[in-house]
Amino acid sequence: MLKVKIPNNNLAEREYIIDVIFDEFLGLDYILEPVDGLDSWVIELNGKKLTVKDSFFNRFPKELEYLKLENIPKRIEELDIFAASFFMLTRWEEYVNPARDKHNRFPANKSLAFRQGFLNKPIVNEYVERLKEQLLEMESGLKFKKREFKVFITHDVDEIYFWKGSKQLARVVLGDIVKRKDLSLALNRIKEFISVKSGKISDPYDTFDWLMSESEKIGAKSRFYFMSGGVTQYDNRYKIDEKKALNLIEKIKKRGHIIGIHPSYNAYNSFEQFKSEKDALERACKCKIDEGREHYLRFSVPITWQIWEDNSMRVDSSCCYADSEGFRCGTGDEFSVFNILTRKKLKLKERPLVFMDDNFYSYKKPDFTEAKKLIKELFENAKRYNSQITILFHNSIFYGKKNIDFKKLYKEILELK
Repeated sequence: MLKVKIPNNNLAEREYIIDVIFDEFLGLDYILEPVDGLDSWVIELNGKKLTVKDSFFNRFPKELEYLKLENIPKRIEELDIFAASFFMLTRWEEYVNPARDKHNRFPANKSLAFRQGFLNKPIVNEYVERLKEQLLEMESGLKFKKREFKVFITHDVDEIYFWKGSKQLARVVLGDIVKRKDLSLALNRIKEFISVKSGKISDPYDTFDWLMSESEKIGAKSRFYFMSGGVTQYDNRYKIDEKKALNLIEKIKKRGHIIGIHPSYNAYNSFEQFKSEKDALERACKCKIDEGREHYLRFSVPITWQIWEDNSMRVDSSCCYADSEGFRCGTGDEFSVFNILTRKKLKLKERPLVFMDDNFYSYKKPDFTEAKKLIKELFENAKRYNSQITILFHNSIFYGKKNIDFKKLYKEILELK
């Protein structure tokens, strides 16, 4: 039996990261033994010993003493692989660093991964692979959990239709003429509005059948995360109990795809708001909702995870920076999350989002050739470790001048699977 000896301090933190690495990532049984005065992480197997010098937690023996801004390492190499993995997975960096953007989100460029240039690498998987090789040197017959590259295709449903009514048409057409100085576009909008309202064509945001068909071509399921409430200007672009929404949900269910929740702008730090929206979505869906992603990727460590846990959610997929693609948690794989304040491992799993269309469309704005190159790099890095990767394309992103380009890019990305 494999035995892991750990220093007798920060036990909840040490037990968590050992369990995630050895059980969830490697699939190995082990015995954990805290030892007074130990200065290393020690792994014993068949009379052989692997020693990893403790470079972090022994410096902060009191509970939660490490949770300070000045304790963020200058370089990830300053940490041993267990402390480094804990740093990436728990996101305690974001708790101690007060940097926030206008939507109260931790920005990518303030993260150690961005500053040090490894955000696009699944560094936790890299550590696990390194440990795996060392364990095989101790026992060549070890059997590890079988892992395989997998893509999760998700769609945040911020809106289900573009054309709402004649007042909106007037505003859009006026903008085309006065602001964009494009009379031809204005006339085309009027024609499109009339055709949509008469039922001759689908609304331009109604790409749901096409998205499901593209997923089905590669034997995958699309995940559609619906909004069902909210109290801000960023919410309530449709009602979850209106006929169009109910018909759409039923269509998605019949085709065997997955319904999840996209909580409203303020739900990321409100248990009550989250609960009311989950209840509303389950009533509309007539099914159990246990996965989803926060609106605007608003996320607060450890509050948001605890809210999802307390609402009996199974999987959150919010952990991606709004302003950059990459492995925010150091992996694309699902893992059990840890509340750094209560010092408890939760039942909730994080399935990190690795990139979304808005990373490129609203922030970096590269051309599509460059965008595909960046995405291909992420896929290749995930495949190297048989890791998972989660992507997000909004159903509404395919409308407008870049419609053809975005559809082409989307198809090419699915081919990377």
